[in-house]
Amino acid sequence: MSADAIPSTGRGDGRVLWTSTAAFTACFAVWTIFSIIGLQIKDELGLSETQFGLLIGTPILTGSLSRVLLGVWADQIGGRRVFAAVMVLAGIATFLTSYADSYETLLLAALGVGLAGGTFSVGVTYVSKFYPPQRQGTALGIFGAGNVGSAVTKFAAPFVMVAFGWQTVAQIWAAGLIATAVIFLVLTREDPDEVARRKEGRKGIPLKEQMAVLGNVQVWRFALYYFFVFGAFVALALWLPRYLMGVYGLDVETAGMLAVFYSVPASVFRMYGGKLSDRYGARSVLYLTFGLSVLTTFMLSYPPTTYIIEGIHGPISFRTQMGLVPFLVTIFVLGLFMSFGKAAVFKHIPVYYPNHVGVVGGLVGMIGGLGGFILPLAFGALLDLTGVWTSAFVLLFVLVLVALVWMHFAIRQMERSALRRGTSAQVPELPEMQGLGEPGIVAPPRKAGPIADWRPEDPAFWQTAGRPIAQRNLWISTYCLLLSFAVWMVWSVVVARLPAIGFDFTTDQLFWLAALPGLSGATLRIFYAFLVPVFGGRLWTTLSTASLLIPAFGIGYAVQNPQTPYLIFLVLALLCGFGGGNFASSMANISYFFPKSEKGNALAINAGLGNLGVSLMQFLVPVVVTMSLFGALGGQAQTATDGTQFWMQNAGFVWVPLIGLGTLAAWFGMNDILSARSTFADQASIFSRAHTWLMCWLYTGTFGTFIGMSAGFPLLAKMVFPEVDALKYAFVGPLLGALSRAGTGWISDRLGGARVTFWVFVVQIFAIVGMIYFLDRASFPGFFGMILLLFFVSGVGNASTFQMVPGIMRQAIDLAEPGLTDDQRRVQAEREGAAVIGFTSAIAAYGAFYIPKAYGSSIDLTGTADAALWGFLIFYLSCAALTWFAYSGPRGVLHRNEGARRRPANAQPA
Repeated sequence: MSADAIPSTGRGDGRVLWTSTAAFTACFAVWTIFSIIGLQIKDELGLSETQFGLLIGTPILTGSLSRVLLGVWADQIGGRRVFAAVMVLAGIATFLTSYADSYETLLLAALGVGLAGGTFSVGVTYVSKFYPPQRQGTALGIFGAGNVGSAVTKFAAPFVMVAFGWQTVAQIWAAGLIATAVIFLVLTREDPDEVARRKEGRKGIPLKEQMAVLGNVQVWRFALYYFFVFGAFVALALWLPRYLMGVYGLDVETAGMLAVFYSVPASVFRMYGGKLSDRYGARSVLYLTFGLSVLTTFMLSYPPTTYIIEGIHGPISFRTQMGLVPFLVTIFVLGLFMSFGKAAVFKHIPVYYPNHVGVVGGLVGMIGGLGGFILPLAFGALLDLTGVWTSAFVLLFVLVLVALVWMHFAIRQMERSALRRGTSAQVPELPEMQGLGEPGIVAPPRKAGPIADWRPEDPAFWQTAGRPIAQRNLWISTYCLLLSFAVWMVWSVVVARLPAIGFDFTTDQLFWLAALPGLSGATLRIFYAFLVPVFGGRLWTTLSTASLLIPAFGIGYAVQNPQTPYLIFLVLALLCGFGGGNFASSMANISYFFPKSEKGNALAINAGLGNLGVSLMQFLVPVVVTMSLFGALGGQAQTATDGTQFWMQNAGFVWVPLIGLGTLAAWFGMNDILSARSTFADQASIFSRAHTWLMCWLYTGTFGTFIGMSAGFPLLAKMVFPEVDALKYAFVGPLLGALSRAGTGWISDRLGGARVTFWVFVVQIFAIVGMIYFLDRASFPGFFGMILLLFFVSGVGNASTFQMVPGIMRQAIDLAEPGLTDDQRRVQAEREGAAVIGFTSAIAAYGAFYIPKAYGSSIDLTGTADAALWGFLIFYLSCAALTWFAYSGPRGVLHRNEGARRRPANAQPA
């Protein structure tokens, strides 16, 4: 295309367009690098077809999932800076890939490499700002031609890999991407919207407003089309070298070069597809794309077949098979029209959503990119299951046929409706998009979203509107928190099984694996405690729940191979801390929804039933690891030393569908309370209050005991009582502690949290003494009974300590801020109380680290766990004394208030 054909609105726009296209080409080359280096890795590691499909698809997953968020950031802070930053990060990840030496580490590295694919939504947002709507189709078509980077990799990477190895390919591609980022910054400039926003001092559109447009169901239907035209393109770009080698017996260099016959037209002609969409309309281009794609995929899906006909002179046999040349011609045609379809889909986004290009383009790009991740996995699985190479094209045939039929009937329905109304001339060029766009569009009412007016202390508001909303948020939060605790503590069961299935780890290494989730979870809680007022409870619950998928998948793959390095297990144990961190944000969020009179019970339900995740996990995981729960998709069984078969990967995989449901429920069912929004600086005042640190100490004595004993008891019991299968009973303690927390909040509301907390520590002291006594006498029933008592009373203390916080903070604010009005002091007390609840839970969660580690160190140094238990006893004595002198005793700050609870209504205060 000549320079004169470039659409432009100002000086230098052409340079921005071509520089961005070149940068996206480099990103796409890196994004698809595993399609070539994965072939050598497959041979070195002996991967199956499914494992190979997962490896080449993992970067596509990262690049797809990141597109929405990156597109939003590009809209908010400018695409130029985001584009360059992502290139640098992807370049670093690509360079580090060269040091990966196992399948698991390669998968982790591939996640970072995939960031290169996320630059698509950034580039679409950035480039579209320079052109008017009537020329954006051509401009975005040119930019999208950067898909040709896939062809660059297929052409050049095989030669470098054969000469120097796949590690050198990764290093060279990484250096090229970082250099491209520098050149991009030098040759480009900020987009006009960003320049105007800076000049006027305006901020970008907030994230929640950007994401609101995704509630329109038609946008998701539109994304289906892109799932085929782009997702299938990426999938085939990754799969074709392997296909050509398997079907036609080619070497890697030849297969890579011939795969270019598909990649080049499916990339370069995208710019011409944009021009066709500008001139003839996207509907016509999509009809043409889908129609010819149905034809070509049908031809490609026909497998080599031998026919035998019984003739009068004997059997007549003949064979049909698509030769290499016809295959290349057919794949060229398919790539050509898929490139037209990609341009046609993206023609409409900047026209209908000029202020939301990033988020809408990001979503459509994400769905398309997910096709590039899901389809290679499906190709490998189909090949493993059927043994037929062309099964991949059968799947594509079904997919494009569904897209064509759905689009056609949607268009016909819109046209018939317009004809009945007599407005057929007003039907838009793409009828299924009718009703979309920003001007005059009213989003349908949804249960989820922000709430500006929230007055839980107003009885009328609370009874009529507040309670149902608060209850819905509470139960969704509780479900998500239950999953968080399950993932957080899953190592407590997994590590006890690892030696039996071939993992040669020492006792100290096993205790480290059991303790590290507690360490990372507690540390993350420190940050999570302050994020709900910053991001909003709905968004943060959605993101934090979705993050649990990372350790769930990671555990499922790591435990299948005894050769998995210990370092990978350490990383996965740390990632399980995502579940532990969620508690702080969940409790802080729920505290905003309920009035003071019901806050203690609501927090007890949220935390107590959430704590049930530990018990659920310790009951469910030992069951699911004994069965092939997911069939061939779940992987092979591991054989224990006694001949028993286990599917330990189910300990991670079983949570994946449940986490998916929780993520959707949080996004579509929860709310944000706008009055709860505040910055970290607004909440940081809690660090200057002595009560914050005192409550951290006390809550460590209750919740730290619950979570630490949950993490340490299964392995401790297996070490101290090897003759007892303690895993059968491990779930009982956490179950008892969770139920006691959820069911005893009313006791603290009635008698006073400080009084209950004091007696909790007295009983804990008695339980520790009993544990030492029965442990020395090797009595498992007595020892287990004391453990259950400790779990039960710690659950009561978990509820009572949190019940103390609102009263403490209200008194502290009243004394510290006498100049504020009563309402202002109430709001400040609620804000600081929520922050204190989150922060104390963060500090207390370190119990999940120090209790298992104390057991391990005590056993290593002395041969018994007695030293650790004596240390816990001294700690509980300090907690009881602190509670008495600071809060519940005659000089305690809560003594007067809690005494008033017990006085008759007609009694006069002293």
